[in-house]
Amino acid sequence: MKTYSAKPTDVTREWYVIDASQAPMGRLATEAAALLIGKGKPMVTSHIDCGDYVIVINADQLVATGNKMEDKKYYHHSHFPGGLKTASLKEKMAKDSTEVIVKAVRGMLPVNKLRAGRLARLKVYAGSDHAHSAQMPKEYVLKASQKSVKETK
Repeated sequence: MKTYSAKPTDVTREWYVIDASQAPMGRLATEAAALLIGKGKPMVTSHIDCGDYVIVINADQLVATGNKMEDKKYYHHSHFPGGLKTASLKEKMAKDSTEVIVKAVRGMLPVNKLRAGRLARLKVYAGSDHAHSAQMPKEYVLKASQKSVKETK
């Protein structure tokens, strides 16, 4: 019996919609990363990008548990002396809420040559409207301990 290895021509991509107001940021990021990688597919291959498209809506209503809005910090350094800049999650959400989700999902993806292509399939929107209704995405429901996929009409 031979080991199956997916080919790029064999990959079929689905579209999923995830509502950011349903579950905490960490759960949202792990589920989105798993969909982008294609972990739930039987054809998943580590060196071929078998993942799906993910649309995240309602980024403005992101759920953060505990005191993460004030305590979680994002750091950026300009590589010059005294160039460290710090921003809290609350400040990042006020400036651009989509960037927070992209950074969280990026951190959950493996660091390899496929990461940029996977991130390009992540579409994040601040509101509940998105421009991908023509692709007929399926609604991916996130709950504390329950996952399911629903058809959207």
